[in-house]
Amino acid sequence: MNIVVAILICEIGFWVVLFGGLAARYLLRLKRLSTVLLVCVPLLDIALLALITWDLTIAGSTADFTHGLGAVYLGFTVAFGHRIIHRVDGWFAHRFADGPAPEVLPARGRARIVHEWRDWGRMVLCAVIATIVLGGITWIVGDSARTEELLSWIARVWLVTVIWLVGWPIWVTVASALQPSRRSPSHGRGS
Repeated sequence: MNIVVAILICEIGFWVVLFGGLAARYLLRLKRLSTVLLVCVPLLDIALLALITWDLTIAGSTADFTHGLGAVYLGFTVAFGHRIIHRVDGWFAHRFADGPAPEVLPARGRARIVHEWRDWGRMVLCAVIATIVLGGITWIVGDSARTEELLSWIARVWLVTVIWLVGWPIWVTVASALQPSRRSPSHGRGS
């Protein structure tokens, strides 16, 4: 099976299982089924990792762009998946179960700065996971000629992490510090 197809199946499967679990919870009121479906979400990541490893070890494929992409996808879903599930759950609860309105991302100020640094922290976690997976598969295969592409993905994911650092948390922090204070000027009264 082509790795790109497997990634697409995992992405589609993520949303199908997520919406199925939330529909079971909020529309059908089947909390146990909902829990089972939501617990199955990480199984898609495990299946993708197993397929990538199988393709490079048992099938003897040479790593290409898609194998690296699959490892980074895995890191992304582990690092950002819980937050995505939480946000979709909040929207579903609001829409179908009279839950509170979902949180709105802060537009500026300290809350926005904290949000950007937390998101970047998730990106660092994604990069660490992807690096471990890519390095682990490279080690398991044991043939540097066949896994050279995986090592280049380590550099790519860390380059994206640095660009994210500069483009978002640092940029938002500096821009916030340079914005004039929004306090109204004090109008002192003469004595």
